[in-house]
This record gives sequence, structure tokens and C-alpha cells, in this order.
Amino acid sequence: MTQIRSAAMIVNARSRSGQDQFAQACSAMQGMPFEVDAHAVEDPDDLVPTLQRALERKPDLVILGGGDGTISSLVDYLLGHDVILGVLPFGTANSFCRTLGIPLDIPGAVEVLKTGRPRRIDLGMIDGDYFANCAAIGLSPQIAQTVPHGVKKLFGRAGYLAWATLQFAKFHPFQLIVGEGTNAKRMTATEVRISNGRFHGGTELVEEARLDSGEIIIQVVCGKGKRSLVRNWAAGFFRLDSRRVDTVTFHGKALRIETVPPLPISIDGEVLAKTPVMAKVAAGIIEVMAPVEA
Repeated sequence: MTQIRSAAMIVNARSRSGQDQFAQACSAMQGMPFEVDAHAVEDPDDLVPTLQRALERKPDLVILGGGDGTISSLVDYLLGHDVILGVLPFGTANSFCRTLGIPLDIPGAVEVLKTGRPRRIDLGMIDGDYFANCAAIGLSPQIAQTVPHGVKKLFGRAGYLAWATLQFAKFHPFQLIVGEGTNAKRMTATEVRISNGRFHGGTELVEEARLDSGEIIIQVVCGKGKRSLVRNWAAGFFRLDSRRVDTVTFHGKALRIETVPPLPISIDGEVLAKTPVMAKVAAGIIEVMAPVEA
């Protein structure tokens, strides 16, 4: 096993809970068998510069604390450095941690950093942008793109859900084309999940996805009405056999995705692209600290 001699910890501490989690993580890391250079970053614009400065010290392990969006926004900058990625589940859904089998409590996640083993995994790509877990086309990027700034902070979860309900009422199925030329497949879709990991929004929805499969998985929820999407979400949440009824799955190393009309794409929760795009896999491109039993 690779011996860890030093680590850098970068935590997205923009919210009060993030600051509290940073303090808890520092406390839990007391007695680690290696040095940890810890940084709490309150301004998201400072995350990348802070990470780049930390990488100049050539740590063996880089620990990122935040949600799936934080992990995906920073993972690009680890590539080309001889470092292992460590993850602390400081987000809402923590889908990437769930896929890896990392405990969602701070002491459990820190224990993985102490006693786990490096695991070589794939990353997904949307054109040239790497991502850790999943990208999506459909209602979720529509919500993320339109929600007024501060709604969740001012009105809490209830305000966010009210906005999501409003966007659902406006949402319409769309035409999807997967592939190119004579091999292209066209269908009416309500959601597209471009998956490296199994979990989306904290729920296991794409069971075929594996972090070390060497493939990108595209799962399409088909249907001409929004009810198919509601059925699929409910069936996935309650683990019903019917969760596969309205879905079509594509496997490949690179798959072109087009929609009519062109639509935004959320990448681990952040709207960062628009169709058409090429979805690809970067096979075995990074090592991440994972539980031994995984």
C-alpha cells in the first residue's frame, strides 16, 4: 500500500455548517499518522487558488470537503499530480461518497482516510470537463439554472421545493439523439443521466454504473409525459422493480448527446454545459482513498 506522509485538506466552508464541519474534521484528524495542512475556504472563488498552492507542497493525499459539485469542480486540478484523492461528505446528497461506500459521518469518513486503501477509478467527461459522479439533462438543471439566488438560504428546503414544483409545472419532455450517423438513436425523453457513479441526488438510480468499468453510462427516462419521470423517481426511491420500466441504457467510451431544443446540463449539481456534447470516460485516471471492504 502507498505510504501517506503528508496531506492537504481543502474544505468549502462558505456556509456556517461548512465551518462547523471543518472544525469537526480537524478535531477528528487529531492523531493521524501523517501531517495534515488544513484550509477552510469561505469564498468559492478561492477554492482553486488554495488547492493549487497546496499542491505546490507535493502532498501524498489531497482531502476535499464539500458536496458533489465541489469535488467535481476541483478534481480536474488534481490530474497530472501524483496525489491520492480523499473525500469528506460535507454536501447534501453526497452521491460520490455513497458510490464509494464512504460513511456519511465525519468520524467514519476520517477513519477511511486513516485505514482505507487507494482505489483507481474512472472520471466522466462532458467535452473537456471532468466530473466525479454524474451529469443530468432535464428538470434538475432547469431548476438549478432558474432558482433565484438565496431562495434556499432565506426560505430553507420548503422554499427550494416550492420553486422545484413551479419548474416541474413548466417542464416538457424533449427529443434526444444518442450517437452519430446511422447508429444514432432518437427518442422522447424526460431525463438523461450521464453516469460514472450509481447515485443521483443521494438515490441509487443507475445500478449499471461502476467507477472502474471503463465506460460511461447514459440512462434515459423515456416518455411523452411528465408522469413517467415521477414514476421513475418514486420507483427508484422505494427500490421497486418498476424503476427500470421507462428507462433505456447506453454504454460506451464516448457517446454524442444532442437534444431538440438544446438544453442545459448540470454536472454534479452545477449547470456548466449545453447540448450537444460528447460524453466520455477517462478510464482509471485517478486514485481515491476508499474503504478496504469496498
